[in-house]
Amino acid sequence: MPNFPAAPDTAEPAMPPSPQHPCTPPELNRETWDFAARRLLAKMLGEFAYEEIIRPVPVPAAAGDAWTLTLDDGSSLGFRARRRSYGSWHVTPDTITLTPPAPAPTPPPSPPVPGDLGSPTAFGDPYAFLIRARTLLGLDGATLGHLVRELSATLTADARLDHTALTADVLADLDYAALEGHQTGHPWLVPNKGRIGLSASDTAAWAPEARTRQRLPWLAAHTSLAAYRGTAGLEDPARLYTAELDPVTRAAFDRSLRDRGLDPLHYLYLPVHPWQWDEVVLPLFAPALASGALVPLPADPDVRLPQQSVRTFLNLSRPDRHSVKLPLSVFNTMVWRGLPCDLALAAPAVTAWIHSLRDGDPFLRDECRVVLLGEVASVTVRHPVYDALPEVPYQYKELLGAIWREPLTGLLAPGERARTLASLLHTDPRGRSFTAELVARSGLTPTVWLQRLFAALLPPLLRFLYRYGTVFSPHGENVIVIFDEQDVPVRLAVKDFVDDVNITDEPLPELASLPDEVRAVLLTEPADFLPQFIHSGLFVGVFRYLSALCEDGLGVPESEFWSLVRAEILRHQARFPELKDRYELFDLLGERIGRLCLNRNRLYEDGYRDRPDRPHAVQHGTVPNPLYRP
Repeated sequence: MPNFPAAPDTAEPAMPPSPQHPCTPPELNRETWDFAARRLLAKMLGEFAYEEIIRPVPVPAAAGDAWTLTLDDGSSLGFRARRRSYGSWHVTPDTITLTPPAPAPTPPPSPPVPGDLGSPTAFGDPYAFLIRARTLLGLDGATLGHLVRELSATLTADARLDHTALTADVLADLDYAALEGHQTGHPWLVPNKGRIGLSASDTAAWAPEARTRQRLPWLAAHTSLAAYRGTAGLEDPARLYTAELDPVTRAAFDRSLRDRGLDPLHYLYLPVHPWQWDEVVLPLFAPALASGALVPLPADPDVRLPQQSVRTFLNLSRPDRHSVKLPLSVFNTMVWRGLPCDLALAAPAVTAWIHSLRDGDPFLRDECRVVLLGEVASVTVRHPVYDALPEVPYQYKELLGAIWREPLTGLLAPGERARTLASLLHTDPRGRSFTAELVARSGLTPTVWLQRLFAALLPPLLRFLYRYGTVFSPHGENVIVIFDEQDVPVRLAVKDFVDDVNITDEPLPELASLPDEVRAVLLTEPADFLPQFIHSGLFVGVFRYLSALCEDGLGVPESEFWSLVRAEILRHQARFPELKDRYELFDLLGERIGRLCLNRNRLYEDGYRDRPDRPHAVQHGTVPNPLYRP
């Protein structure tokens, strides 16, 4: 796979393999499932309430953290929840109860509803909640159907993670690649591991929580369909292939083409995700395969492991080689996880520009020592039919290609180690947070450790925003915290430039030399909206959860947490008084910010419909900014 089989030497047809006897995965047991379901229902209630999809009301004459929500049939859901920063909700899973409606004088017969036990009882079934609240939620049938499927896939993945969970002290000893397989996914989106398109066996092979080491097959693509781009030093694809492929593998690829009478000089090589080959490339690129414009090649010998993004692979055999990002036509979180051709083509140019900003700025280069994991080479393969039909759904414009990203290995100083920002939100089966484990190992007080964290993360992000009108979307998966030998945060690494870099529409002199190729692909936003990416990606998307963990587990009140964040921002502003007008232009400290809504976007704005352009998160009202001081 994906080599074509040799022609049989007998007329007798080959028999298909015998089907494997089905069995239930060990993680699908009642105890593990119920625990994961209760936790997911609590997350659903909290995030839906945050986005005002539902509006719980306080329980009269009860403690301040008791809430109730009336459902379609008159039953009520009760739970305890703390209101947190940005107006968010933190629901305690084991406090959720269901109180059936008061019986009518002559109740009409009705079919049983899951969870209808006839008396107030503990409740932890997200499916039963959807059935009882579908009118309240206002979801159409198509959205409900797909949502149930995504929730089921998410719960199954959560059960697998719980079944194989490690304690925080063990996790803290894992390297970057191994730790990725223990993360629980997007903290804000409820169906965060929906992965529509993957079967159970696909998930066992390719999901990050499966931690299955894999080799990747390659394709040769004729230059009539394929294009290559590379940064300085990699302008010639031969330079990339020399670094990524050993001579024996490269010679085998060339020989595969010559054996077909084809000239390797007219082809570009790229790895392909085996799922994408089977589901997309083979059926949709069949004419190109028939003509020899695409030629399947063997797998290279390197063993790789998928990261949290599912479609990006780290090289375990040769950590010095690039990570590779491949299209995967699977619907996950908010979009189809393909690889847009225009973005892939422009990725090296975006990398070169971002690197030039850092390399020309002594503060970023020498003081922050920020690591920018550049997307340094790409191959894109056009589909000759879909490419001529701009009105078709965007998933058909992202089918085949590859991006090579700089590896973190080699960019770390001796003794340094890296972990994604998302890992700081992890809590182990004993209830110990990963952050608490790192704080304990550092020997610092929680407050000082947080000060070091914010001093590592914020200055480079603020410098790009204030000086260059450029902002990353610094969410948990694409921001990497670099720690010293004592597990103290010391600096920042960032990846995913072409997907997650945005620039202001203000005519700043620092953007005057922005290359046209880069400007064409980066999203341009009004100045007053640009800070939203830091608020939503970092503060709302990560820090509102981290602040709760620190209050509950480390004794750092949320108010102190946000005061430390604010102090780091003010410290940076005081360092560069000449940019005072930019601090007002890109205001991070205002009284309220727009409430970006990821779940509302999924359920109401875009649903599961096809569209020609990728969707973007919607804004619904405003929330108080914990960084604001009167």
